[in-house]
Amino acid sequence: MGLQQAGFDVKLSFDIDKKCIDTIHENKKYFKHLAVVADISDMLNGKVLNFCNMKRGELFLLAGGPPCQGFSIQRRGADIDPRNQLVFMYAKLVEELYPKYFLMENVTGIAGKRGKTILGQLIDVLKNIGYEVHIELLDAQNYGVPQRRKRYIIVGERNDMGIHYRYPAPTGEFCTVREAIGNLPEPPLDGSDYFGLPLHRRDKLSDINLKRIRALKQGEGREHLPDNLLANCHKVDSSIIGYRNVYGRMAWDEVAPTITARFDSFTRGKFGHPEQDRSISLREGAVLQTFPMDFSFIGNKVDVARQIGNAVPPILAKEIGNSIIECYKRSAKD
Repeated sequence: MGLQQAGFDVKLSFDIDKKCIDTIHENKKYFKHLAVVADISDMLNGKVLNFCNMKRGELFLLAGGPPCQGFSIQRRGADIDPRNQLVFMYAKLVEELYPKYFLMENVTGIAGKRGKTILGQLIDVLKNIGYEVHIELLDAQNYGVPQRRKRYIIVGERNDMGIHYRYPAPTGEFCTVREAIGNLPEPPLDGSDYFGLPLHRRDKLSDINLKRIRALKQGEGREHLPDNLLANCHKVDSSIIGYRNVYGRMAWDEVAPTITARFDSFTRGKFGHPEQDRSISLREGAVLQTFPMDFSFIGNKVDVARQIGNAVPPILAKEIGNSIIECYKRSAKD
């Protein structure tokens, strides 16, 4: 969506998750291009070129986001995760298509303890294919997204295009939670959608979680709860397990925390409404990710939250898309 808003003519989308493709098909107002369910391994050996009716080197931009869960600091367990190897499958697709530019987004963990070795190997592979590779950590809140969301944006420009790429400068626009969702009505108490606003409904909280959220003011988190409302696993000081900032409320006049794939759960982060005794709704999460109010999502609650949380905010994607177009214009002047 963001790339389209920047002026790109999208030719093909593919994803291994059928629900994602169903969502594209559902939003005919926004998408007209071909979208298919496929694993990246199934799209190699000329498949993408055939779908797009193109020859190697003709594609302007390949944009993709290999799964990031293996690099995420939120994940527990061993550092080795088979999903980490999918970034190299993406590199294979870059080599096969040989687009003028490629774009890849990933979590901060790809440059951290879990991912830095793989990141270094990936950059070497891409350089050997024939690309100048740029990598920068961007925070979505600097581009008008009402959310703290730091992600690495990797941009490659083919060597014959020259070295012209510059990351988009912060727009200077700052959007708060209040500005984004403050005008939305309170959803019904019975858990149904608010009339005329699909996915704007409240999640049922357990009795203990209802007590927890009622004990918090806006902007407060687990560290503000009395001991009797803390789970045993959360009685360790938050400075030790800091990123597990559960049981919190957003603050009206700040940006939201990062909207994750489980933002629909009060127990998974600072996802409580600033005033009302509930988690934010799926629709509110989508708005905080800068999706249009009438954008539809296919699937159950977990499916929809995953699609919203895993997305690149369209407003940020538009800024990145614009920066690639400007890069191309600079190269054309050479």
